[in-house]
Amino acid sequence: MSPSPPDRATVILDPLAVPARVGSGYPVPFDALCRFREKRALGDVGGLTNFGVNLVILPPGQASSQRHWHSKQDEFVWILEGEATLITDTGETVVGPGQCACFPAGVPDGHQLVNKSDRPVRYLEVGDRSPGDSGAYPDIDLAFAACGPTYRFIRKDGSPL
Repeated sequence: MSPSPPDRATVILDPLAVPARVGSGYPVPFDALCRFREKRALGDVGGLTNFGVNLVILPPGQASSQRHWHSKQDEFVWILEGEATLITDTGETVVGPGQCACFPAGVPDGHQLVNKSDRPVRYLEVGDRSPGDSGAYPDIDLAFAACGPTYRFIRKDGSPL
């Protein structure tokens, strides 16, 4: 559970003081790629409700997520430290400090970041909180649908896991 936001308009945070969520919500065996991924929900702690901001740390060998895309949610990442490999339908691209990537909603081009280096990768991840969002994972038999503030996982044909 994230700490409650302070009762004031402006919030200044030490990002590394925000508790990290380690791992992912993926069902087994799809969770292995992200088992040691760390996310710190900066926006939640700061009281933001229209979009989320996470500080993510990917140890070597870990991925941001399974390769996925969203129907209604825009996503944005900004690499702060290290080098990550961005994997999309068009292939692999190394992205490094100061580079950003944008993933517009509704474009069925699955994306993920993978740390293929020997050093941690640190980046900011920003996404809106569009109601009714859904999406798919092109490489595995998994899809997701919004279920309140979280997602529920299903098979691509809509059947339960």
